[in-house]
Amino acid sequence: MSKFDDSPLYLKQFEIGPMENFVYFVGDKNSKEVLVVDPAWQVDTILNTAKKEGLKIKGALVSHYHFDHTNGIEELLKSVDCPVYVNKADIPFLDLSHENIKGSASGDKIKVGALEIELVHTPGHTKGSQCFHVGDYLISGDTLFIGACGRTDLPGGDAKEMYYSLTQKLAKFSDNTILCPGHNYSAKPQTTMGEEKRTNPYLLCDSLENFLRFRTGVC
Repeated sequence: MSKFDDSPLYLKQFEIGPMENFVYFVGDKNSKEVLVVDPAWQVDTILNTAKKEGLKIKGALVSHYHFDHTNGIEELLKSVDCPVYVNKADIPFLDLSHENIKGSASGDKIKVGALEIELVHTPGHTKGSQCFHVGDYLISGDTLFIGACGRTDLPGGDAKEMYYSLTQKLAKFSDNTILCPGHNYSAKPQTTMGEEKRTNPYLLCDSLENFLRFRTGVC
């Protein structure tokens, strides 16, 4: 999916790898400058797609440290000298040390071309999970899926933090915000926050207690 409209926003979503990961290009359609969200798996596909579409990769955004979202960083940096933004809380878990890795915090804004992308810290799946808000779009990594949310039983995961990230941060985005998840786990690649607020069982739990019970299949 590519997005071209009256705004300068360019957004491309494409599936890569054996775990149905979504990788994104997001940037300025006028300058053709983009950031790569979660570079992983077939980096040659990422680079060839950018070349085919005349895009200039100016950096990378990492939603969280898990291998299936980060295993292409090192290969990407061999071809493109650019910053890679990882939330500070996840850097200790990242199996990579490189001068191009930049620690980020919630509320940071990364500029690409004429656009600013806001980084939203959403701990729960990992300590440093973060989502990316630009225009009417929210790229949610493994925090919020279509009809589901990310696991909280892996290192750095926390179900309580996930509940607050979902209900106190993501649920406050407007209903017309287009949700772009980190994996192709649904019959459709995107949805809206309004649809998720109406149908996603994890957003419908009305208390932390019920959310925690639902996670264990009791709610």
